[in-house]
Amino acid sequence: MAEIKNLKKTARRIQKAIKNKERILLFADSDLDGVTSFIVLEETIKSLGGKIEDSYFMGRNLEEAFGLNKDALKYFKKSAPGLLITLDCGITSFKEIEIANKLGFETIVIDHHQVLNKLPNASIVVDPKQKEDKYPFKELANVGITCHLSRLLFKNKWETGIKKNIMELTALGTLADMMKISDDNEIFIKEGVPSLIKSPRPAFQALLDKIGKDNYSPNEIIRKIIAILNITETKNHIPQSYSFLTCSDISLCQKMVEDLSKQNRERRLKVRDITEIIGEKINEQWPASVIFEGSKDYSLSITGALSSRICNRFKKPCFIFQKGDKISKGSVRTPKGVDSVKAMKQCSSLLDVFGGHAQASGFTVENKNLEKFKQCLLQYFSKI
Repeated sequence: MAEIKNLKKTARRIQKAIKNKERILLFADSDLDGVTSFIVLEETIKSLGGKIEDSYFMGRNLEEAFGLNKDALKYFKKSAPGLLITLDCGITSFKEIEIANKLGFETIVIDHHQVLNKLPNASIVVDPKQKEDKYPFKELANVGITCHLSRLLFKNKWETGIKKNIMELTALGTLADMMKISDDNEIFIKEGVPSLIKSPRPAFQALLDKIGKDNYSPNEIIRKIIAILNITETKNHIPQSYSFLTCSDISLCQKMVEDLSKQNRERRLKVRDITEIIGEKINEQWPASVIFEGSKDYSLSITGALSSRICNRFKKPCFIFQKGDKISKGSVRTPKGVDSVKAMKQCSSLLDVFGGHAQASGFTVENKNLEKFKQCLLQYFSKI
């Protein structure tokens, strides 16, 4: 069967970097797919004798752009030259990768989001959705792609290496990103979930103790874990979910899980309350073809959950954003069969950045273009 395009090339390049003790830097999204992708690659590289020189996760705030951004590159600059790898992002970071090139980085993009009209000018691009990629299954989470990369890096030592640890993380990231459960993903979940329930990883032990694994089915346990870990606070460009999942001290993990659970409860209550406020403005007969709502109070840590909940309730494309002083950033969810990225392509001249999946994506827009963007969307969705 065909391999994912450029995956073997990426494995060879990482092997070379490990052998030559090159600086390897990782940049990832801060959701659970990004975090698990990061840990899978980091633990693989370390197991093969390499090290990660530095790391940076995309923040959930108005100051940082989606994907690889100038703040991260400014932070990484001290480590140039080196091999810079993006995970769960980068496929639309055209300007930023050009800047990375000028700084002396060799860049590898590993992403699973929709490709726009061109590819970034990286040394290697891995994305099953790019043209000429003959890998038959296109619905991998980014951690699924990274799992395949780990297998290639381990070669014949994969089965006796850290396969179980990798499969646990891959199942978790795949389910968190709500990918289609078939083909590769079905294998990841079938192997990874039972392993996670019995995992020696201190973070999973602390989570299972907190949840009470004897009281729920494996699927219910995973749903509860995802709710706690999928979006967490980021401190010094490192999300709490990463710090928690890589913690080796069980007592510290137990303390951390209490804090994470509290954050999750507060987030759920806030999403519920804001959903009711927005719901008062909207009803099933609301004439607009798209829901477009924003406020300075809609933090980026909840816009995805808000968009999902409102989209599911009203069965309409939903654009929910946090409004800043000059720019706004938001999350998009659409009903099945409605492509949000295709819609935003029609309005691309008004947007700073956009991209993602057909039914789950994001955008950044200058406030001066907000109304124009709304009108563009209304016009687009009124025709489909």
